[in-house]
Parts: sequence; structure tokens; C-alpha cells
Amino acid sequence: MTNTSRSPAGMIQLQARGSVDDAWKRLEGAVAARNLTVFARIDFAADAAAVGMTLLPTRLLVFGNPRAGTPVIAASPTVAVDLPLRVLVWEARDGTTVVGFNSPAFLADRHGVPEPLHANLHPVELLAAIAAGTA
Repeated sequence: MTNTSRSPAGMIQLQARGSVDDAWKRLEGAVAARNLTVFARIDFAADAAAVGMTLLPTRLLVFGNPRAGTPVIAASPTVAVDLPLRVLVWEARDGTTVVGFNSPAFLADRHGVPEPLHANLHPVELLAAIAAGTA
């Protein structure tokens, strides 16, 4: 995975192949293939258009597996502010597509997640790489 420059603290950004639609389809397909629960699909550009504003394509998928997330939240309740997992896909001003997500290590450190539960946060890395077209 390639981390692009200017990432906010704790966020990993990957340059994606193709358009936002392409990356979104890869992401949704990977999530569905793993039988993960989709909690929300947010299309920020569509929401902006609904109020007469414009925004480059920007979408957020919120997903997870309660069997993986519940033990993490039970051990470190504050992590619930950052769970379920989420992947953001957007078109940058230069026309490139970017896939971003919170680093599992950052989340674990931020919330003091016990080491044996760190693996429960890692699926987001592979799913983001699939979305970016790099896995």
C-alpha cells in the first residue's frame, strides 16, 4: 500500500486506479464477498447537490463485523466512536481517486485496545487496498 502525502494524523491514503465509481464498486464487492455488515453508505456529493451545492465525488462506506467489533468495544469502549470501520473514497482536486481509512495501529493506540484484539481492526487495510486496485 502506498501512503500519499498530506494525510491527517492516523489516516492512510492510497491512490486508486480509475474513478471513484470504480473504487467504490471494488470496495462494495469486497465487503459483500466477506459477508460484512454495511451500516451506512454516504454519498456526500449527492447530499451537497440536494441542497444546491457542488462537491467532487466523495463517498463513505461504514461496515464491519459485530463478532469482531464487539470484543474490541467491550475491552476499550471509546473505540466505538471510530467503529464500525469506514473507508472514504474521493476525487482529489487533481482528478485522481483516493481511498482513505483510519490506520488500525492508530485506532488501537488512540483507544488502548489490548494487543490480542488488534487483528480485529486490520481487515480495513486489505479492503481499502482492494478498493484502490492495489491488492
